[in-house]
Amino acid sequence: MSDSAGTPPPRRPRAWRFALVVALVLLAGAGGLLGLNLARQTLTAPGPLAEATDVVVPHGGPQTVGAALQAAGVLRQELAFRAAVWWTRTEGPLHAGEFRFPAAASLRAVLTVLRTARPVQHYLTIPEGLTASQIAELFDHADALTGATPVPPEGAVLPETYAYERGVTRAAVMQRAERAMDRTLAAAWAGRAEGLGLSSPREMLILASIVERETARPEERPMVAAVFLNRLQRGMRLQSDPTVAYAVSGGAGTLDRKLTRADLEAASPYNTYRIAGLPPDPIASPGRAAIEAVAHPASTDALYFVADGTGGHAFARTLQEHNRNVAKWRTLDGK
Repeated sequence: MSDSAGTPPPRRPRAWRFALVVALVLLAGAGGLLGLNLARQTLTAPGPLAEATDVVVPHGGPQTVGAALQAAGVLRQELAFRAAVWWTRTEGPLHAGEFRFPAAASLRAVLTVLRTARPVQHYLTIPEGLTASQIAELFDHADALTGATPVPPEGAVLPETYAYERGVTRAAVMQRAERAMDRTLAAAWAGRAEGLGLSSPREMLILASIVERETARPEERPMVAAVFLNRLQRGMRLQSDPTVAYAVSGGAGTLDRKLTRADLEAASPYNTYRIAGLPPDPIASPGRAAIEAVAHPASTDALYFVADGTGGHAFARTLQEHNRNVAKWRTLDGK
């Protein structure tokens, strides 16, 4: 047995370290023109993505980011990505977030996304006329948001489409929607027509919520608003079916049946068949158009309206005319 038998063999560098050194040498141009050409080819070669893909990029160094991108199918080689990060290190830091990577994104394209792209935008659309509980349910199902959903006060949220990034809290987006309503209502109140007979922006909001629920036709909203304003000025009850539906549904706002006579006689501060004036709170979140309809109602002395059987309404100045419209609707409705 020789004297060298007990000497351990020389340590070999780990394979990935060796490969990284080789890649860095090539990418740095230490191999001359061949190295530079290889670096350019490596950076611009098409990647493996078959189609544009959204990926959540974690916080961390090139190894952590590269591993996530390789797992998502954006990269073939996490090692080449790390080398490319080093080669282009003067171009800026990599950012975490949810980003969209294009199909066949090259390393150069991937790095551009990570350094300069805006995170993926998600959108939450709040339709006009929803109640607070219905809006809260929408927020609950927005899976890119985080945290608990605060149930807003009735009518406090402006129906609109809100953009947000993954990870934003539900409370933050809800607060944006409430501030948007505050601004919209303040602007409408400041620019309102004279002689509305309303005493505050709050009353405008309440009436706008009723107008929103009474008609889905934009062209009718100023007329519906005018009828209600005319009735308020004459001390007449509003007799609005949506306010009764809100009352008997416990604030859900909708019923899966028609209103009954018992519903119309139910004792509730929201039942405008029994109370004078406006209910104490909105019955839904009105959109901009309904708010503007109350701020700028049609010029009419109509006091009544009823469904006309076509999705719209027939308006009347007198009770006699209104009764004829009601009889015609009942004939069309088969009653």
